[in-house]
Amino acid sequence: MTTFEDILEEAGAFGRSQMRIVSIFCLVSIPFSFVYVGIVFQGFTPEHWCRDPGVSGIRERCGWSLQDARRATVPLMNSSAGVTYSQCQRLDMDWNTTGLTCDNPESELILAQHSILPMTGCTDGWEYDYEGRQSFVTEFDLVCADAWYVDMFQAALGVGFLVGSIAIGYLADKYGRMKSFVMTNFFIGVAGILVATSPNYIALLVFRVLFGFGVKGGWMVGYVLITELVGVEYRRMVGVTYQMFFSLGILILPLLAYFIPNWRWLQVVFTIPYICFLTYYWFIPESPRWLLSQNKRIEALEITKAIAKENKKTLSKNIETLTDENTESISTVSFMDLFKTSKLRKFTFILSYNWFTSAVVYQGLIMRLGILGGNVYVDFLISGIVELPAAFLILLTIERIGRRLPFAAANIVAGAACLITAFIPDSMFWLKSAVACVGRLGITMAFEMVVFVNTELYPTVIRNLGVSVCSTLCDIGGIIAPFLLYRLAVIWQELPLIIFGALAFVAGGLVLLLPETKGVPLPETIDDVDCPNRNKVNQLKSQQLENLLPCDVTSNKEVTAV
Repeated sequence: MTTFEDILEEAGAFGRSQMRIVSIFCLVSIPFSFVYVGIVFQGFTPEHWCRDPGVSGIRERCGWSLQDARRATVPLMNSSAGVTYSQCQRLDMDWNTTGLTCDNPESELILAQHSILPMTGCTDGWEYDYEGRQSFVTEFDLVCADAWYVDMFQAALGVGFLVGSIAIGYLADKYGRMKSFVMTNFFIGVAGILVATSPNYIALLVFRVLFGFGVKGGWMVGYVLITELVGVEYRRMVGVTYQMFFSLGILILPLLAYFIPNWRWLQVVFTIPYICFLTYYWFIPESPRWLLSQNKRIEALEITKAIAKENKKTLSKNIETLTDENTESISTVSFMDLFKTSKLRKFTFILSYNWFTSAVVYQGLIMRLGILGGNVYVDFLISGIVELPAAFLILLTIERIGRRLPFAAANIVAGAACLITAFIPDSMFWLKSAVACVGRLGITMAFEMVVFVNTELYPTVIRNLGVSVCSTLCDIGGIIAPFLLYRLAVIWQELPLIIFGALAFVAGGLVLLLPETKGVPLPETIDDVDCPNRNKVNQLKSQQLENLLPCDVTSNKEVTAV
């Protein structure tokens, strides 16, 4: 019997047809990056202080700027960042009875009275040093006691990611890749517009969960589809390229945010690409592998012939005996199979921890740019440029050095950079920024590597289950990351970096406990994990036997499930 891998070799493992489809689908990663880290701009918290109706009247009469009024009327407070203007309290006084004049707003007498006058809360709202721009923080006044609501905005996205990746993954297996992709993008389009038109913050959180539900699931369906359309030897390259376009989106995001100052319109721009992706239904084929798994052989043959025609290849008569190589002896697997042996328990723990760490550190380092106080657009762009070499470094090292050492080194470098950055004084700004960028590069590499290392360690019978369960920790990390960053930064701005550094260091050390998978046949069964040498011997015997058989007899080739 002829397998799809055999036919794909004849049709072109990575020909013109696959290049076209992969190029088009890589565009899906760009808006995914907008959604993933858009909180830096949509939820930006500018400098703020209590609004005082009395001061507003004086400012209007005297023609003062917001900064002039703050210097004259807002008290100074001690905080973790030093002496700063009070953000959550104002002086409880009638400014019309003071000696404050338009010509002398900063008189020593008035400033001296600040230390002895009573204080009160911001009962009349806040002033924001964010002229001409609006984030949902400034619209809904999510500062001071309500600042933790900003964390909920990103956590809501993580909840949507967690549920959506599981639910949409199931739908893609049951109803097809393209149908699920199109339905998901229609759902994203509706949810995205609802986010942009949210009348209040509660509605915003609900629609944000729905938005995340579709975005992550749709991205994963795209990843699965493109890897199913190419030969085994091209899957890793295609997967890394798909993720590299995520980094390209990171570069585009600050430019969009700079020219679109309102968070609602920025949300609309995030949503428009997903509406455009609905057109893919008419010129992207269904996955032939999925069709074969559903016993839809005729449709699979038609699509495979179309791929061969576009690749200017001719298929042999062996296509008539095409079968699904994954349908033989399907056994029922369960969650407990991931813990069946000591090696599998070790793999599951280490990989789950690495998924969690990658999500926490990666999101944490990006969201941290929004609280540093510099030019967030420039800082974000520079840090995004650092991400681009990650994919190239991975492709250069994994086939020459292997998987384990680059994977461990990426985590350790990220951890070291975070710890060093935390103790570099703010006066050495460029050095601090450079070291932080090295950490960003390291965690980006680690994030991209954990995907395919996960697929190579688990045997075929539980590979999909293993990737699904371990990657769940990624979404849990995404839920925790905003609370870890924003709440700890209130205590000490560098404290989150120390936590990130410790997490990444431990992740790197644990990776060294994993076996090297470079040049090692993918395990088929759970027994192959405990006895990998037996799998090598079986593969060698299979190759020797194949050399003795006539050339029209082909052997099943390894398929890496995603």
